[in-house]
Amino acid sequence: MFPAGVFLHEHGDRRVLFDTGYAAAPWRTGAAGWAYRRLLPPRVPRGVTVGERLDPASITHVVLSHLHPDHVGGLRAFPHATLVVTEGVRRSMDRPSLRGGVLRGLLPGTDRPGPLVVVPPDAFRPDATGLRTADLFGDGTYRLVDLPGHAPGHVGALVEDRVLLAADAAWGRDLLGQEHRIRRLPRAVAHDPRAQAHTAQLLLGAERRGVRLLFSHDVHQADVDLLGGGRVP
Repeated sequence: MFPAGVFLHEHGDRRVLFDTGYAAAPWRTGAAGWAYRRLLPPRVPRGVTVGERLDPASITHVVLSHLHPDHVGGLRAFPHATLVVTEGVRRSMDRPSLRGGVLRGLLPGTDRPGPLVVVPPDAFRPDATGLRTADLFGDGTYRLVDLPGHAPGHVGALVEDRVLLAADAAWGRDLLGQEHRIRRLPRAVAHDPRAQAHTAQLLLGAERRGVRLLFSHDVHQADVDLLGGGRVP
């Protein structure tokens, strides 16, 4: 078992959610969803989904790192939020597959009322961390980070130049740069293992420069300000 973390950033009137965790049952994803749950059975206790822990109407933006079920499952709780994806993620929406870990039944439909923002590849530029970033709001507080390898269009977020939400760039901090230690099944789902290994080295470099790395499947205490370290009121 491993957690599926979601992260909330508040700045002025913006409340930006990074990923949405698993969906509670039933998934309504057909045979592909059944096969996925056989391979990676999720356990989602009552009351712990992100839509139950937050007021959905208060969320202004949802950033999806990629489309695997443990990141996109809770999206339907936020129909009116602006959805932010990379071009690679948008293309995966058009071609869901079990092999790619993308289940059509969990994806946003064409009738979703909230806006969709697609960030193109040329929006990402090298920065002082050695990573390629795109300033989402133009004020430097929330920069998307190109983290190729795990899935098409896989992206992280550098928050206030201090904390990097690295999603599934590694299965955990202890495995960053240690891809040879990962079990066969997790290795098999990597979209581009060579790119993932290169991404790991870039992240290690950013960490040496003082950036704190947070991965989705590490254990993070709930309701804690990960920028300041205190409890969230």
